[in-house]
Amino acid sequence: MSQETFNSNKAPEPVGLYPHAKRVGDLLFLSGIGPRTRGSKKIPGVELNENGEIESYDIAEQTRSVFQNVKDVLEASGSSWDKLVDVTVFLTNMKADFKTYNAIWAEYFKDGAPCRTTVEILSLPTPIAIELKCVATV
Repeated sequence: MSQETFNSNKAPEPVGLYPHAKRVGDLLFLSGIGPRTRGSKKIPGVELNENGEIESYDIAEQTRSVFQNVKDVLEASGSSWDKLVDVTVFLTNMKADFKTYNAIWAEYFKDGAPCRTTVEILSLPTPIAIELKCVATV
């Protein structure tokens, strides 16, 4: 089966050697996507100290930003938000952030929400509190 690779000119640049998305048949697999802003090191909702460590963060702002980044990648790859079928969500602080993130999820998915798994992890490659790994149809 053939594969096609996609990168969005709106979503943040990957932090390693991987594409934003890869299409195999009618499925689109997205690499992990966080809330960073394309073309800068800015992370919406994050305040860093002089050592580059998280001083404070706003999970609502990060969640909305990561959702927009996912939308941008989906659209650049010939898919769309409503074609998501499976989402894995990585949170660095489940206890503090799940309720807010879950409420925003409900705003974005009023009908036909995709399957979802949410896991807590110790850290992510950049100073962010949320990252999504998605599968969609094309």
